[in-house]
Amino acid sequence: MATAMAKVKLRAADRRTRRRGLTVLLLDTFLMWGGFFMVVPLISVHFVDGLGWAAGSVGLVLAVRQLTQQGFAAVGGVLADRWGAKGPICAGLLVRGIGFGSMAWADSLAVLFLTVAVSAIGGALFEAPKSAAIAALTEQATRARFYALAGVVAGLGLTIGPLVGSFLLGVGFDAVALTAGGCFALTATVTFLFLPPVRVASGEGTLFAGVGLALRDRSFLGFNILLMGYWFLWVQMVISIPLVATAIAGTGRAVSWVYAVNAGLSILLQYPMLRLGERWLRPMPILIIGVGLMGLGLAGIAVAGSLAGLLGCVAAFSIGSLLASPTQQTVSAELANPVALGSYFAVGSLALAIGGGLGNYAGGLLYEVGHSLSRPELPWLVFGGVGAATTAGLVVFHRRRERSERARSSAPIAAAG
Repeated sequence: MATAMAKVKLRAADRRTRRRGLTVLLLDTFLMWGGFFMVVPLISVHFVDGLGWAAGSVGLVLAVRQLTQQGFAAVGGVLADRWGAKGPICAGLLVRGIGFGSMAWADSLAVLFLTVAVSAIGGALFEAPKSAAIAALTEQATRARFYALAGVVAGLGLTIGPLVGSFLLGVGFDAVALTAGGCFALTATVTFLFLPPVRVASGEGTLFAGVGLALRDRSFLGFNILLMGYWFLWVQMVISIPLVATAIAGTGRAVSWVYAVNAGLSILLQYPMLRLGERWLRPMPILIIGVGLMGLGLAGIAVAGSLAGLLGCVAAFSIGSLLASPTQQTVSAELANPVALGSYFAVGSLALAIGGGLGNYAGGLLYEVGHSLSRPELPWLVFGGVGAATTAGLVVFHRRRERSERARSSAPIAAAG
């Protein structure tokens, strides 16, 4: 009797610990997205439109940030597998805060490269551990709903961050950078004080054993190769869309309007739309529909000659993104081996490194090339093509995965017969 009661108390304590950990991670999500989108979309506006730097150069800087962060994500994942998620998350948040704050003194391309690289190293330390911590603290039945709820919270940060950034830009870009850096320092403090220790690996092995396991997982790798296209589209929100919004409206404040539409739809629709979709569809079909809508939204900007038309295309892109973002995380968690969640999510970050890096660089370069050739629709048609190709690839992957699952489920029956 006493043993049974002790087990019940232990399970209750475990549930409370999980709930506290997930609550802290939701707060982290809000502050991270708010701080990130307070400054990153305004990098292109400040340095291209404000200081007259080449859009291709700024796009290259953002591409280096993406490649550095996701390219070194294995470090954060490995550290989380070995020693738990909390330490790498806190360290990464502090480093990112230093990087963003230092942008206040970026008066040359070299200094901007350096500050962006520091912020990227911070992201490399915390990104995979945070994703692994969420996967470890959630149960499979409720994981998709938590990702959707996290999307709503991220949408709040996405709404407030650009609004604060656009307001502070009137004071100066240094005010934007320092406030964003302070936001990440606050997040690190909250995480250190309140996040419980989270173990994200159930197996033991050499330091990089989990990375090797993920790299040999053909299904997981195939899915993440396709996700490169998704991330290529997603990063246009921080490079080409702010540029075209500023060009059409004639003011950098248009960036905050774009993000208000994006975030408003996320806050209002993400959770109910995902719950509605789950009644009839599994995560992969929802992801396919989402990526298709993202591509259509970007392609539509080719013929959007007004701010209203642009915001309509952004709305289509945003609806696609709010469907795709939580479901790609859910599918990644399903495919990842629980023996080494941190390493799996770190390897998965390579999709964002390559796809996002190419998207940042191509976004700035194609925008410049299109205007130099008097073909401003060029980048948006290319983005639409990437969206179509990614959608088709995900359809093929889904069908093969379904056939494989049917074959596995029928094998025991055939053996019994």
